[in-house]
Amino acid sequence: MVDDREDPPPSVRAATVLGAHWGLLAFFAGIGGYYLLTLVMAVVLAGHVDVGDPLQPRELGPVILLAFLPNLLLGLGPVVGSRLRGRGPRADFGLVPTARDVKVGLACGGFALLAGYLLNLLLLGTYGPERMFEGPLADLSSGLGDSLGWLVVAAVIVVLVAPVTEELLFRGALWNALDHHRVPPWAILLFTALVFAHLHDQPARTIALLGQGVAIGAARLITGRTGASVVAHAANNLPPALLLFAAP
Repeated sequence: MVDDREDPPPSVRAATVLGAHWGLLAFFAGIGGYYLLTLVMAVVLAGHVDVGDPLQPRELGPVILLAFLPNLLLGLGPVVGSRLRGRGPRADFGLVPTARDVKVGLACGGFALLAGYLLNLLLLGTYGPERMFEGPLADLSSGLGDSLGWLVVAAVIVVLVAPVTEELLFRGALWNALDHHRVPPWAILLFTALVFAHLHDQPARTIALLGQGVAIGAARLITGRTGASVVAHAANNLPPALLLFAAP
Protein backbone atom coordinates (compact mmCIF):
# COMPACT_ATOMS: atom_id res chain seq x y z
CA MET A 1 0.00 0.00 0.00
CA VAL A 2 1.30 3.42 -0.94
CA ASP A 3 1.25 6.00 1.83
CA ASP A 4 0.33 9.19 0.01
CA ARG A 5 0.35 11.39 3.12
CA GLU A 6 2.64 14.37 2.65
CA ASP A 7 5.52 14.91 5.03
CA PRO A 8 5.64 18.30 6.74
CA PRO A 9 7.97 20.82 5.12
CA PRO A 10 11.61 20.62 6.27
CA SER A 11 11.33 24.04 7.93
CA VAL A 12 8.43 22.79 10.08
CA ARG A 13 10.22 19.56 11.01
CA ALA A 14 13.38 21.48 11.95
CA ALA A 15 11.40 23.85 14.15
CA THR A 16 10.09 21.12 16.45
CA VAL A 17 11.65 18.96 19.15
CA LEU A 18 9.56 15.91 20.10
CA GLY A 19 6.56 17.61 18.54
CA ALA A 20 6.98 20.88 20.44
CA HIS A 21 8.33 24.11 19.02
CA TRP A 22 12.01 24.60 19.81
CA GLY A 23 11.14 27.84 21.57
CA LEU A 24 9.62 25.89 24.47
CA LEU A 25 12.86 23.96 24.97
CA ALA A 26 14.83 27.21 24.74
CA PHE A 27 12.51 28.83 27.27
CA PHE A 28 12.90 26.04 29.83
CA ALA A 29 16.65 25.92 29.20
CA GLY A 30 16.91 29.65 29.85
CA ILE A 31 14.75 29.54 33.00
CA GLY A 32 16.50 26.40 34.26
CA GLY A 33 19.94 27.87 33.69
CA TYR A 34 18.90 31.08 35.45
CA TYR A 35 17.73 29.33 38.63
CA LEU A 36 20.55 26.78 38.62
CA LEU A 37 23.26 29.43 38.36
CA THR A 38 21.50 31.53 41.01
CA LEU A 39 21.54 28.55 43.35
CA VAL A 40 25.18 27.70 42.63
CA MET A 41 26.26 31.30 43.19
CA ALA A 42 24.34 31.47 46.46
CA VAL A 43 26.07 28.33 47.71
CA VAL A 44 29.54 29.40 46.54
CA LEU A 45 29.28 32.93 47.92
CA ALA A 46 27.66 31.93 51.22
CA GLY A 47 30.09 32.63 54.02
CA HIS A 48 32.69 34.09 51.65
CA VAL A 49 31.28 37.60 51.27
CA ASP A 50 31.23 39.84 54.32
CA VAL A 51 29.84 43.31 53.71
CA GLY A 52 29.10 44.23 57.30
CA ASP A 53 32.51 45.22 58.68
CA PRO A 54 33.00 48.99 58.33
CA LEU A 55 36.64 48.66 59.39
CA GLN A 56 37.41 46.57 56.32
CA PRO A 57 36.03 48.46 53.30
CA ARG A 58 35.64 46.34 50.20
CA GLU A 59 34.96 46.91 46.53
CA LEU A 60 31.36 45.70 46.46
CA GLY A 61 30.64 46.45 42.80
CA PRO A 62 31.87 43.16 41.31
CA VAL A 63 30.17 41.11 44.04
CA ILE A 64 26.80 42.84 43.81
CA LEU A 65 26.75 42.85 40.01
CA LEU A 66 27.27 39.08 40.05
CA ALA A 67 23.57 38.99 40.83
CA PHE A 68 22.92 39.89 37.18
CA LEU A 69 25.05 37.06 35.79
CA PRO A 70 22.22 34.48 35.77
CA ASN A 71 20.16 36.98 33.77
CA LEU A 72 22.46 36.40 30.81
CA LEU A 73 21.34 32.76 30.64
CA LEU A 74 17.77 33.88 30.04
CA GLY A 75 18.80 35.15 26.62
CA LEU A 76 21.37 32.44 25.91
CA GLY A 77 18.77 29.68 25.63
CA PRO A 78 16.75 31.44 22.92
CA VAL A 79 19.87 32.43 20.96
CA VAL A 80 21.28 28.89 20.96
CA GLY A 81 17.89 27.39 20.13
CA SER A 82 17.39 29.81 17.26
CA ARG A 83 20.79 29.00 15.79
CA LEU A 84 20.29 25.25 16.10
CA ARG A 85 16.63 24.89 15.13
CA GLY A 86 15.44 28.23 13.86
CA ARG A 87 16.44 30.77 11.24
CA GLY A 88 18.79 32.76 13.44
CA PRO A 89 18.03 35.39 16.10
CA ARG A 90 17.50 38.29 13.71
CA ALA A 91 14.96 36.42 11.60
CA ASP A 92 13.24 34.57 14.44
CA PHE A 93 12.88 37.48 16.82
CA GLY A 94 13.20 40.70 14.80
CA LEU A 95 15.65 41.75 17.47
CA VAL A 96 17.14 44.78 15.70
CA PRO A 97 14.51 47.54 16.15
CA THR A 98 13.10 49.30 13.11
CA ALA A 99 11.89 52.91 13.19
CA ARG A 100 8.35 51.64 13.82
CA ASP A 101 9.60 49.37 16.59
CA VAL A 102 11.16 52.37 18.31
CA LYS A 103 7.97 54.46 18.07
CA VAL A 104 5.69 51.68 19.27
CA GLY A 105 8.20 50.56 21.90
CA LEU A 106 8.57 54.03 23.39
CA ALA A 107 4.79 54.46 23.52
CA CYS A 108 4.28 51.07 25.19
CA GLY A 109 7.20 51.73 27.52
CA GLY A 110 5.48 54.95 28.61
CA PHE A 111 2.27 53.06 29.28
CA ALA A 112 4.27 50.47 31.24
CA LEU A 113 5.71 53.21 33.45
CA LEU A 114 2.26 54.71 33.97
CA ALA A 115 0.74 51.31 34.78
CA GLY A 116 3.55 50.51 37.20
CA TYR A 117 3.23 53.88 38.94
CA LEU A 118 -0.55 53.70 39.38
CA LEU A 119 -0.61 50.06 40.48
CA ASN A 120 2.28 50.53 42.89
CA LEU A 121 0.46 53.55 44.32
CA LEU A 122 -2.61 51.40 44.95
CA LEU A 123 -0.52 48.63 46.51
CA LEU A 124 1.42 51.01 48.72
CA GLY A 125 -1.36 51.17 51.27
CA THR A 126 -1.57 47.38 51.44
CA TYR A 127 2.09 46.43 51.70
CA GLY A 128 3.73 49.59 53.04
CA PRO A 129 6.78 51.43 51.67
CA GLU A 130 9.30 48.97 53.11
CA ARG A 131 8.08 46.02 51.03
CA MET A 132 7.18 48.10 47.98
CA PHE A 133 10.63 49.63 47.60
CA GLU A 134 12.72 46.56 48.34
CA GLY A 135 14.33 44.73 45.43
CA PRO A 136 17.48 44.39 43.34
CA LEU A 137 17.71 48.08 42.42
CA ALA A 138 17.40 49.12 46.05
CA ASP A 139 20.19 46.70 46.94
CA LEU A 140 22.33 48.09 44.13
CA SER A 141 21.86 51.71 45.12
CA SER A 142 22.82 50.98 48.74
CA GLY A 143 25.64 48.60 47.93
CA LEU A 144 27.39 50.59 45.22
CA GLY A 145 27.24 53.87 47.12
CA ASP A 146 28.93 56.70 45.24
CA SER A 147 31.11 54.50 43.03
CA LEU A 148 30.31 56.21 39.73
CA GLY A 149 31.98 53.60 37.54
CA TRP A 150 29.99 50.72 38.97
CA LEU A 151 26.80 52.78 38.95
CA VAL A 152 27.24 53.33 35.21
CA VAL A 153 27.80 49.60 34.67
CA ALA A 154 24.70 48.81 36.71
CA ALA A 155 22.62 51.35 34.75
CA VAL A 156 23.76 49.86 31.42
CA ILE A 157 22.78 46.39 32.61
CA VAL A 158 19.36 47.58 33.79
CA VAL A 159 18.56 49.58 30.65
CA LEU A 160 20.18 47.49 27.91
CA VAL A 161 21.28 44.01 28.97
CA ALA A 162 18.28 42.94 31.08
CA PRO A 163 15.68 44.06 28.50
CA VAL A 164 17.43 42.14 25.71
CA THR A 165 17.86 38.88 27.64
CA GLU A 166 14.40 38.91 29.21
CA GLU A 167 12.62 39.85 25.99
CA LEU A 168 14.46 37.13 24.07
CA LEU A 169 13.05 34.65 26.57
CA PHE A 170 9.50 35.91 27.07
CA ARG A 171 8.46 37.86 23.99
CA GLY A 172 10.92 35.90 21.82
CA ALA A 173 11.24 32.15 22.39
CA LEU A 174 8.14 31.62 24.53
CA TRP A 175 5.93 33.90 22.41
CA ASN A 176 7.05 32.23 19.17
CA ALA A 177 6.45 28.76 20.59
CA LEU A 178 2.94 29.55 21.81
CA ASP A 179 2.13 31.27 18.51
CA HIS A 180 3.40 28.21 16.61
CA HIS A 181 0.94 26.07 18.57
CA ARG A 182 -1.87 28.52 17.73
CA VAL A 183 -2.48 29.92 21.19
CA PRO A 184 -4.62 33.08 20.85
CA PRO A 185 -2.53 36.27 20.85
CA TRP A 186 -4.38 37.77 23.83
CA ALA A 187 -3.64 34.61 25.85
CA ILE A 188 0.05 34.76 24.86
CA LEU A 189 0.17 38.41 25.94
CA LEU A 190 -1.30 37.65 29.38
CA PHE A 191 0.69 34.45 29.95
CA THR A 192 4.06 35.95 29.04
CA ALA A 193 3.30 38.94 31.26
CA LEU A 194 2.45 36.61 34.15
CA VAL A 195 5.70 34.65 33.78
CA PHE A 196 7.60 37.94 33.45
CA ALA A 197 6.10 39.18 36.74
CA HIS A 198 6.81 35.90 38.52
CA LEU A 199 10.47 35.84 37.45
CA HIS A 200 11.17 39.11 39.26
CA ASP A 201 10.29 37.44 42.59
CA GLN A 202 8.85 40.56 44.24
CA PRO A 203 5.49 39.39 45.66
CA ALA A 204 4.40 42.85 46.78
CA ARG A 205 4.86 44.20 43.26
CA THR A 206 3.56 41.21 41.27
CA ILE A 207 0.34 42.94 40.20
CA ALA A 208 2.23 46.06 39.12
CA LEU A 209 4.79 43.94 37.25
CA LEU A 210 1.95 42.09 35.54
CA GLY A 211 0.52 45.38 34.32
CA GLN A 212 3.92 46.50 33.10
CA GLY A 213 4.43 43.14 31.39
CA VAL A 214 1.16 43.52 29.51
CA ALA A 215 2.16 47.00 28.32
CA ILE A 216 5.62 45.82 27.24
CA GLY A 217 4.16 42.76 25.53
CA ALA A 218 1.71 44.97 23.65
CA ALA A 219 4.68 46.28 21.66
CA ARG A 220 5.38 42.74 20.46
CA LEU A 221 1.69 42.15 19.77
CA ILE A 222 1.35 45.32 17.68
CA THR A 223 4.53 44.94 15.63
CA GLY A 224 5.11 41.19 15.69
CA ARG A 225 8.76 41.87 16.58
CA THR A 226 10.75 41.36 19.77
CA GLY A 227 12.80 44.46 19.00
CA ALA A 228 9.78 46.63 19.81
CA SER A 229 9.30 45.00 23.21
CA VAL A 230 13.03 45.44 23.94
CA VAL A 231 12.61 49.19 23.35
CA ALA A 232 9.50 49.25 25.56
CA HIS A 233 11.30 47.32 28.31
CA ALA A 234 14.34 49.62 28.11
CA ALA A 235 12.12 52.71 28.32
CA ASN A 236 10.37 51.22 31.34
CA ASN A 237 13.72 50.53 33.06
CA LEU A 238 15.32 53.90 32.30
CA PRO A 239 13.84 56.01 35.15
CA PRO A 240 14.70 53.42 37.86
CA ALA A 241 18.23 53.18 36.43
CA LEU A 242 18.63 56.96 36.60
CA LEU A 243 17.47 56.91 40.21
CA LEU A 244 20.56 54.83 41.02
CA PHE A 245 22.62 58.02 40.64
CA ALA A 246 20.27 59.99 42.89
CA ALA A 247 20.42 57.53 45.79
CA PRO A 248 22.00 58.94 48.94
